[in-house]
Amino acid sequence: MDRNTLIHLKKQISVTDLSGEKVMIDFDSGKYYMLKGVGNDIWDLIQSDITAGEIINKLLSEYDVTEDVCTSSVFTFLTKLKEIEFID
Repeated sequence: MDRNTLIHLKKQISVTDLSGEKVMIDFDSGKYYMLKGVGNDIWDLIQSDITAGEIINKLLSEYDVTEDVCTSSVFTFLTKLKEIEFID
């Protein structure tokens, strides 16, 4: 994965907002997931196709974080989403 990687949601996930956190249900696996903080922002951004670099740039404009930390955190989060087959 790099900044040019196109992020695309692979399947529809049932998402409910609960006190500032997102609770997600994957009906295929029967598993529940919870997102909070910046994870919520990334999830909102990937509702339409977007590159990893665009996500990083958006977060850099909104948060006081270094580019290296932001990039590493975004790649880690997106890798986890890929592992659970939420994104291509």
